[in-house]
Amino acid sequence: MNRPELTAIVYALCGVAVLALMDAVMKGVSLAIGAYSAALLRVVCGTAIVAPIWIATRPAWPNRRALSLHIERGFVSAFMGLTFFYALTKLPIAEAIALSFVAPLLALYLAAALLGEIVDRRSIVASVIGFAGTIVIVGGKIGREAIDSDAALGLGSLFVSAVLYAYNFIVIRKQSQVAKPLEITVFHSGVSALVLGLGAPFFLQPPMPAQWAQIGTTAILTVTGSMLIAAAYARAEAQKLVPLEYTGFLWACLFGWIWFREQVTLTTAAGALLIVVGTWIASRKPRGAQDRAIAP
Repeated sequence: MNRPELTAIVYALCGVAVLALMDAVMKGVSLAIGAYSAALLRVVCGTAIVAPIWIATRPAWPNRRALSLHIERGFVSAFMGLTFFYALTKLPIAEAIALSFVAPLLALYLAAALLGEIVDRRSIVASVIGFAGTIVIVGGKIGREAIDSDAALGLGSLFVSAVLYAYNFIVIRKQSQVAKPLEITVFHSGVSALVLGLGAPFFLQPPMPAQWAQIGTTAILTVTGSMLIAAAYARAEAQKLVPLEYTGFLWACLFGWIWFREQVTLTTAAGALLIVVGTWIASRKPRGAQDRAIAP
């Protein structure tokens, strides 16, 4: 392993840990003021952090295609984040993170439907394994406790978030061809803030001073984690870094136990392992396989 690859791995591991910590802090804020208020104020603070940096670079305004993609992803991400943070208020962090790992597998079929990519046998096998992992986690939850309305809402919200996250992958791939990372980050936060802000007169619950500090922390953690991940992918191939994403489950277990005394069950760990194996199989390219070009 050369030095750039080692540096990339360190950046990726740190980035995943930082974003897992952000999820834990967001759970606390969401429980205090509601998922909607927490999600809205996080993207508002994030925009306030990155927008001045982007403006300082004296950028050109994005062209029509780039702007349409920024709006599309911002709209999708607004509800993706909202549904995920709502799920965190109903489910243990480790369970939510583990179930969210199905998003890359869902992205395979969305890529086939929307980008014309071919779903090969390897991807189908990976999807079956990942789906089995999901059944293990949900089945284990049903087996050890009655699924009340809150848990059902949490699971439903999480799967909506996973579908939106999968679609988010497709839009990101298109965005990367027409815009730079800083521009993408600014419009991602800014458009999400505008979309969620439409409901502010009806749903916004003003936070207490201490909660403002937590919200600011989540915004800083989000920007920091995203920058670390971007720096990692600039230094090493995706196939070497993708498996590191799943260390987020370990951090979720730790942070969930520290702050919320959440216990990780054997079925949750086993299901997470199956989902990780499925996604790892899907991300591995056969020898000699060439990347398919995506039409702009």
